[in-house]
Amino acid sequence: MELFLLSNGKLSGESELLGYAKDRIQAVLKSRGITSAVLIPYALIRSDYDERAGALADVLGIDVTSIHHADNPAHAIASAQCILVSGGNTWMLNQMLHEKGLIVPVQRAVRERNVPYIGWSAGCNVATPSIRTTNDMPVRNSVVLPSLGLFPVQINPHYIDAHLSGHMGETRDERIAEFCAVNPSEAVIALREGSLLQVSGDELSYFSARNQGFKVFRHGHEIQEYHDTQALSAWVPFTCL
Repeated sequence: MELFLLSNGKLSGESELLGYAKDRIQAVLKSRGITSAVLIPYALIRSDYDERAGALADVLGIDVTSIHHADNPAHAIASAQCILVSGGNTWMLNQMLHEKGLIVPVQRAVRERNVPYIGWSAGCNVATPSIRTTNDMPVRNSVVLPSLGLFPVQINPHYIDAHLSGHMGETRDERIAEFCAVNPSEAVIALREGSLLQVSGDELSYFSARNQGFKVFRHGHEIQEYHDTQALSAWVPFTCL
């Protein structure tokens, strides 16, 4: 299995999509001889699908086609060399994956054909068991449907631990702690901007363009911060990958 799970698509002040992960992604594409990818853009609400596909083609140096052009989206995934899943609204994305009948085709492509999956923000969220740790609003009054479950642990992308002056609501840490209190058997990996988790075969690695760590939240445990994935092996079920 080959997964790139990115917290976000762009770094602040940069215009290039996936720029901070470009070298790592291109290395995998080159090693596998991948020349094309299918983009799943359903998370985008205020952006153009084809413009997003064009931007990704320019950055990655491969042909990128948006799946909304496919007469049969499931068939498009079945023949895809690589799957790109854009950020945007996670609720919209997950609901559209179900409505278009893409949950099982994507799972089979990644698990059985070893097709690389590259998802950022919402695309990262839907790769986990559920979208319960997204930061997005349920803009379509969606129910919490199961997501792809390619990665066995919940992720919170765009994680920030700053407390904004004048903000009287819960901090992100408090919100994630609430999730863990309600779901004490589950953990949450919090990814800051410019960071990613990469699964390659049975190996898990972490990268941060800003040399920052990631946090792990577990009910009944102190919040831990890590800069590599070695400590996760004691409790993360990566045999599920």
